[in-house]
Amino acid sequence: MIRLLMVLAAILLVGGGSLTRFLDSAVTAMPSKATVASEPRLAPIMSGQTVTLASGRDHHYETSARIDGAPVDFIVDTGATLVILRESDAARAGIRPSRADYTANVSTANGVTKAARAKLDRVEIGGITVYDVPALVLPDNALWRNLLGMSFLSRLKRYEVASGRMVLEQ
Repeated sequence: MIRLLMVLAAILLVGGGSLTRFLDSAVTAMPSKATVASEPRLAPIMSGQTVTLASGRDHHYETSARIDGAPVDFIVDTGATLVILRESDAARAGIRPSRADYTANVSTANGVTKAARAKLDRVEIGGITVYDVPALVLPDNALWRNLLGMSFLSRLKRYEVASGRMVLEQ
């Protein structure tokens, strides 16, 4: 039953409209790696256990986080059920699913692919830390950016968007 729920959650997550729209725009306007690396990062404003993110040029909220101590960049996606990691970023954080672990079928703008379930011991953004966060790992070619989804956001005291800013509070 839990496995069925996880598969359904994964399908809803990746099949959701916001992810599809994001992936469609990302695939048609995908910058080169050099462009991505040279883009200025919007630094989160931190205050105690509150982090404020500014909207980027593409109107997405981007943040740098630490997954089990490793730096990983994310787009915040309130339409994503789980945290979604690209395989290469997951590996930098020490998460290396075997081929046999890719058992969840998910639909993306690039087609149907397999995903591996994972549990992130610790996700940190500024002064905010969330433990035991459910996640999925997708092959790099299935996802252009990592998604910070509801398996992280729902564990906060609050998150809200107003006037081009997103506030995360623990």
